Amino acid sequence: MAMGRRRIERQEALFVEAEELAHAEGWTFYTVLNDLLSVHAFDRFCEERVAAEKVFDEAMGRPSVPPGVYFRMLLVGYFEGISSEREIAWRCADSLSLREFLGYELTERTPDHSTLSGLRRKLNVALHREIFEWVLQVAREEGILKGRQVALNATTLQANASMKKSLVRRCDGSSYQKYLKKLAKAEGIEEPTKEDLQQLDRGRKGKKLSNKSWKSSTDSQTRITKMKDGTTRLAYKAENAVGPSERSDRGRGGPRSRPRGPGDAAQDPATGRRDGDAGWD
Repeated sequence: MAMGRRRIERQEALFVEAEELAHAEGWTFYTVLNDLLSVHAFDRFCEERVAAEKVFDEAMGRPSVPPGVYFRMLLVGYFEGISSEREIAWRCADSLSLREFLGYELTERTPDHSTLSGLRRKLNVALHREIFEWVLQVAREEGILKGRQVALNATTLQANASMKKSLVRRCDGSSYQKYLKKLAKAEGIEEPTKEDLQQLDRGRKGKKLSNKSWKSSTDSQTRITKMKDGTTRLAYKAENAVGPSERSDRGRGGPRSRPRGPGDAAQDPATGRRDGDAGWD
């Protein structure tokens, strides 16, 4: 077999018949999903729910992008792991299978990112959640939704921030040292020295730091956290979620770091402490 060479110059055809266009098989998931959405009247359901929100004028202005198309594009972002509206628009415009999923011909222009942003601002979060859950329910009933279990893994990551130097009170922004001086004056020490503050802090009963009252002045994403070694530090909580049947390099739920929240102790027994009740070690 001889090696093929790419032609540098070519004469572009003026007219191309639609039957002669090459079609890739694409991802059959979208074809199956689109058939199911049509059977269950997805577009009519979306139009009725959006019409009930009364965010459009039925008598004036040009028609908007059909709600069914808008929500299909958001589903593409979910299935493809795309969070950017601009990237979703590029992906739908560039893919033949996604054009078919949206119901757009090659000669038609797919919605751009500004159209997606405009519709997202008009429609509330509750409506998005309702339609998304409706699609999941249909997929589950028809047997094309395989994911039934999610494996979770989480750990705490110490932040590059000092507790003693960066902690400030949420109510007035005062530092921990100023807070100790206020306590010292309440104890009758008018001009407390550094040693007085250390002794007061060391012997203070019920000494606890709560995330409801304190925050880091240098990194607002950190939280006061009980680490696995028993010490208390400013830290993040990194989580990883993946379906057990998926390969680790293809999992949709990549690692994410987030501030620790009030419910973390119930989810992560390694800490054994609620977020709002961390002690200073």
